[in-house]
Amino acid sequence: MKDIARRFPENPLLMPKDITPSNPALKVISLLNPGVFTFEGKIWLVVRVAESTAQKESVIYFPIVNEAGQTEIIEVPLNDPDLIANDARVIKYKGQDYLTTLSHLRLLCSEDGRHFYEPDGNNMLAGKGIQEQFGIEDCRVTKIEDTYYLTYTAVSDNGVGVGLRTTTDWISFKHKGMILPPHNKDCAIFEEKINGKFYALHRPSSVEIGGNYIWLAESPDGVHWGNHQCIIKSRAGLWDSTRVGAGAAPIKTKHGWLEIYHGANGANQYCLGAFLLDLNDPSKVLSRTTQPIMVPTEPYELSGFFGYVVFTNGHVVDGDALTIYYGAADEFVCGAHFSINQILSMLE
Repeated sequence: MKDIARRFPENPLLMPKDITPSNPALKVISLLNPGVFTFEGKIWLVVRVAESTAQKESVIYFPIVNEAGQTEIIEVPLNDPDLIANDARVIKYKGQDYLTTLSHLRLLCSEDGRHFYEPDGNNMLAGKGIQEQFGIEDCRVTKIEDTYYLTYTAVSDNGVGVGLRTTTDWISFKHKGMILPPHNKDCAIFEEKINGKFYALHRPSSVEIGGNYIWLAESPDGVHWGNHQCIIKSRAGLWDSTRVGAGAAPIKTKHGWLEIYHGANGANQYCLGAFLLDLNDPSKVLSRTTQPIMVPTEPYELSGFFGYVVFTNGHVVDGDALTIYYGAADEFVCGAHFSINQILSMLE
């Protein structure tokens, strides 16, 4: 299937070998789904770094953060009858789910938007407390006035929810804890208030009634959220038939709030699409693409830690030019250019 993405010839921009592990006992398995922001004249990525340990024959290892805040390696024999390990991302041991990798966030910057490096003195952002025991993932960055809001997926054995940290200088951070409880993720805060309120897209999940749909919420302060409304559902028979989730903060256009979102089908193949929300009442969906704007086609999108995946939660806007940074095959960080007007022309 042909898409409208103009991929960077330098792709992949970042690979696991480009990042130093956070701990000598770990190795970087994947780089995923960066949040994006501009600061001090540079483009910055908040990259999810997924780490694990070298596996040995007949034994599986997986890392967690213990109550003391230290990384702990759990070792289980592969023939243990209490172990279910048939998924590259999640295993079940003694009735409890664990991730095969432990994720944290790293800050990398670039002068040209294509060649990224990790500047000296930048601390990584790691999980804090019991609600982030299995790591933090997939950060989205929104700037409102002088404050940057970092929403991310917080993972623990209690479930998957949305955490929030804020900063004004990218040196010190305020940890606001979990703002949306499990099961929830893919939270993107709008980059300006509407009628005096904060708005955000998010994705609660139901495995029995309902589905993996995109919801809208509002807040007086960016921390406490309510008036939740379901606005975008998966569509049977299309590329987004199984789940949908928000990308980065919606883009304000004269036609409405343009949101780039991901969708997956029953084979867990992830593509990108778009929808448009009313400028004054974002609970109103004005239009949506039937065809995806980006599909996995390149070798680095088709093969990796988890193949057939393009997934974004970060971009840079410059007039009609939209530069999307995305995770490919759950292993690489890549970039692609789009025309906002061309995306708008595909909405139905």
